Amino acid sequence: MTGTSRPTAAIVGCGDISAIHVDALTRLDIPVVGVCDTVAERAEEVAGALGVPAFTDHTELLSATHPDVVHVCTPHAEHLPVALDVLDGGAHLLVEKPLAASVAQARQLAAAAEAAAASGVRTGVVLQNRYNPPNQRLHELVTTGALGQVHAAKADVNWHRTAAYYQARPWRGTWAGAGGGVMMNQAIHTLDLLLWLLGPAEEVRGHAATYALAEAIEVEDTAELVLRHAGGAGSTLFATNTYPLNAPVSLTVHAERATAVMAGNLTVTWTDGRTETVAAAVPGNVGRSYWGDSHRLLIDDFYTRLGEADPFWIGPAAGLALVETIAAVYDASPNLVGRRAPAAIP
Repeated sequence: MTGTSRPTAAIVGCGDISAIHVDALTRLDIPVVGVCDTVAERAEEVAGALGVPAFTDHTELLSATHPDVVHVCTPHAEHLPVALDVLDGGAHLLVEKPLAASVAQARQLAAAAEAAAASGVRTGVVLQNRYNPPNQRLHELVTTGALGQVHAAKADVNWHRTAAYYQARPWRGTWAGAGGGVMMNQAIHTLDLLLWLLGPAEEVRGHAATYALAEAIEVEDTAELVLRHAGGAGSTLFATNTYPLNAPVSLTVHAERATAVMAGNLTVTWTDGRTETVAAAVPGNVGRSYWGDSHRLLIDDFYTRLGEADPFWIGPAAGLALVETIAAVYDASPNLVGRRAPAAIP
């Protein structure tokens, strides 16, 4: 990327989430130079719509197209090998959550990203819910001290996934492919908000189990966490994929001067009687409605900041903290012992 020319992008992984990356790049007028998926038909379908070459091997994509930025949208276990090759080649990296499928893999990727950063290579992790207007406002209220001392927070994720959802992409229900279930694939975003709002987790307790989908998956469908944050506040998180429908995620912060409730919209009720409301973003028109438009906002921000000296603000450290926190809950769940994949690094 030189002068004022626009950076070019490539996408590795053409599954469900890639559609929202394609839409964002198209709307931002970022040229896509190639796409890759190990399933040829999937790669060819996306490539055909974009009018670009299709590849089934990401190393061939990198050597043939020389993109400035690579979006990694593969299954979780494939994040590390693809990311290492991207960073080694000097391209900027934008990787979907989770950072990797295990703590060992996440630590290796974070170390590689840190080494590449010395040469100006940027790495971003897609934790797009931080860009939702209610979450941005809540973070502002917490970090500026407007709420006073934060005492506690609680969050609930009550979603619905069927056996057919996992059968459509078999890796989703396995330790080797996904590294976990509801926590790694769905509630990770809500956990990220808790850590972003209240600070790193200094103490993690919890339990994860498979209550309703044991015949379809080997990972957990339900989990509960109790966290103690660096700033002294405590939080709890309950997450399940067994609810009969996809209910709105809720997050409540109890503080000295107000109680803030995020359930789509943000409602802040102050102790002096005032009430503030911040509306949720309008749902996006690509992918699932609850994905919203925050992917586009994050992707736009990532490209805007490429010329800056500082690293992208949502980087490997944030991704690693999430994987480590989730792994602590898995390790504390005796029913999962022996079912988890070894933390082997490809």
